[in-house]
Amino acid sequence: MNEQAQAVQNKEAMSEALVEKLRTVPILSSLKDEELRCLEGVEEIRLTKGTTLVHQGESVHNFWILLEGEVQIFWVQPDGRETSVASMPKGAAFGEVPLLANIPCVVNVRAAADSDLLQLSEQGFWNLMTTCPTVRKAILANMGDRFQRMQSVTIQQEKMASLGTLAAGLMHELKNPGSAARRAASQLRQNLMRMHELSRKFKQRDLTIEQKKCMFEMQDLALAEQKPRVMSSLEQSDAEEHLAEWLESVNVENAWKLAPTLVSIGMDEKELTCARAEFPGEMLSDALSWLDAMVSSMQLVGTIEESIGRVTDLVHAVKSYAYEGKGKRQAIDVNESIHATILILAHKMREKELTIEKTFSPDLPPLESDSTGLNQIWTNLLDNAIDAAPQKGKIQVRTWAEKSDANGANPHTELCVMVADNGGGIPAEIQPQIFDQFYTTKPVGVGTGIGLGIVQRIVDQYGGSIHFSSVPGNTEFVVRIPATRQ
Repeated sequence: MNEQAQAVQNKEAMSEALVEKLRTVPILSSLKDEELRCLEGVEEIRLTKGTTLVHQGESVHNFWILLEGEVQIFWVQPDGRETSVASMPKGAAFGEVPLLANIPCVVNVRAAADSDLLQLSEQGFWNLMTTCPTVRKAILANMGDRFQRMQSVTIQQEKMASLGTLAAGLMHELKNPGSAARRAASQLRQNLMRMHELSRKFKQRDLTIEQKKCMFEMQDLALAEQKPRVMSSLEQSDAEEHLAEWLESVNVENAWKLAPTLVSIGMDEKELTCARAEFPGEMLSDALSWLDAMVSSMQLVGTIEESIGRVTDLVHAVKSYAYEGKGKRQAIDVNESIHATILILAHKMREKELTIEKTFSPDLPPLESDSTGLNQIWTNLLDNAIDAAPQKGKIQVRTWAEKSDANGANPHTELCVMVADNGGGIPAEIQPQIFDQFYTTKPVGVGTGIGLGIVQRIVDQYGGSIHFSSVPGNTEFVVRIPATRQ
């Protein structure tokens, strides 16, 4: 404890003044005088404002009752910022949760004003719980309420962490198609202006019937539905170089710029024979520039369509993610639910150059449930797998259905989902703890940061189960959920 705390131990019989103070404590107010004597041996301590009684992550060895003043409960983020959780007024008792649950304190406790407290040692606390049933009942009820509120706060943290992951994914995913569409639109504007200028030139020169026919033939070839054979990178490079050299030999301007576009629609010097014959001098450059602008414009329209399609897919994924399971019974496509989560986390996979192998069962029945939070299961499992996988590593996602007869008593179909990574594995010493409530190896602000306790809680809501196996190079989590919960 901080040295600013001044303690005066009461080793003798409790004074009447202390007994009177204890009667003002809500969890002790109904006790008789002789029952209050169970608290003999407590220490009266005084904390000056700003004194920290317990630090986040420390083991707790005392139980406290606040007689006067106020204490503040808060978290300290990795960057040093403090997040207020609650404040405890006069009469509050605290410290029982880490003592009874045998977990470190997950918060900091600091005096918000000069405060007087009663402090009971760990041994004294257990003696109290053993010898005073009335107090024990009150403390356990207090603990249940506080644990429930702590869980609610943690679940809210998980939702906010998932929202942060979702927002980060959307920012990355929308940025790429948005930027591509913007660049394509800008280039398309330039092409249209170039085609306008070239069309004006052609009008001034009054093209012959043969020249118009040649241009229409090249246009038909460029717009043909049947596309040319896809060439390898080496073949395409050779074809572009060969055509560029031929264009230069016939004095076409920007030959090396035009060649890639013309090759992309299957043009070579044979296809351009009519153009060379019908368009003398600089008119050949103008005709091919016009063709290049038209072909490029069609390709840019394709880019814009693809970008808009990508944005539409993301909107659909987010809608599926956000509105999945809203307290009413519905049929959920688990494959689509996982696919939506993969889309949202795709930017993290690209950053680590990960390969994802998806094997979705085409015969997977829908999940009929009124529970919520299914997408949080996939978000946590995939986010953990991405963090665990090495650079250029691999993640596997597989879905399938299994018949489970539960010894013949309740035959049903289970939907099975496996998420695996080829990372370093989960250390053997922490494997027994990974599903513990509030346990996490990640600091706040990294990934979802809550651990797998929340995942197991959601799986339990669906009446399912989650198991894992982990060795270096292969960690697998398998979730099994009944397709229809009775």
